[in-house]
This record gives sequence, structure tokens and C-alpha cells, in this order.
Amino acid sequence: MTFENTRFDPDLIGFHAIAQKMAASVGPTADLSVDADLAQLLRLRVAQLNPCSYCLILHAKAAHDRGIGVEKVAHLASWRESTMFTDAERCALAYAEALTAYDLAVFPARHAALESHFDETAIAEIAAIVINMNLWTRLKLAQGAVPVET
Repeated sequence: MTFENTRFDPDLIGFHAIAQKMAASVGPTADLSVDADLAQLLRLRVAQLNPCSYCLILHAKAAHDRGIGVEKVAHLASWRESTMFTDAERCALAYAEALTAYDLAVFPARHAALESHFDETAIAEIAAIVINMNLWTRLKLAQGAVPVET
């Protein structure tokens, strides 16, 4: 699968290089303390929420490559109704949704709930993963990155 930029070339300014450095620090190849499968589910959930074709394709494939079952990936959008997710995953997904939606009414409680499942470093990593994905989904949407079947 290849992608075409229909609006602008992101390499015209230095911002794209900065975004790439962020992705290296918390993206799929980063060495994090948080569970790698959970990190990938968070990336994919943010891509679903925003909805970015580039990120959906990239992170659905990355989830498959990690060995996350197709059933779990298919149920990600309805994780609240699924029994396939652990309590820790459910907590992190709720946090990712609140941060992505900028839901200030529920965000403090979602953050506090993380503390029962994750240490401070993992919480910081979860926040960084979600923030990074929100940056990428918005960048790819702005540049008009659309899939082109080859």
C-alpha cells in the first residue's frame, strides 16, 4: 500500500522531521516500559477516533504484525462491550479517548484510574503515545494522505 499526499508535502517545513523524532521515541519501534500490545491498541484506537486512513492502515498492520488477534482488533471500536480486554487495557483506552476528545469533565478521573494499573513511567508513556498519535492523525489528515492501491 502506498499513500498520496493530496493537499501538501509535509517535508516542505521542518515540522515533519520533529514529528518523526516524536514517533521514534514512542512509536511502534520505541523501547517502552508499557506493554507493547497495549501501546499498539492505543495507537490504533486514536486512529479510529480521528479517523485517519493512513494511521488506520499502518496501525492495523502493526497490530497484526505484533500478533494481536484480528478479533481483538475488530472489537477495539466497541471495547466497552467486549470481554476481550483486560481491566488495565480498558482503563488505558478510556484515558486515550478522554485525552483525544479533550473531555475535561472526565479526564481527571480517567487519569486517576490509571494509577491502579500503571506506574508513573507507564502513565507518562501512555500519555505520550496518545499525544503522538493525535499529532500524527492530524498531520496525515491535513496533508491529505490517502491510500493508493498498487
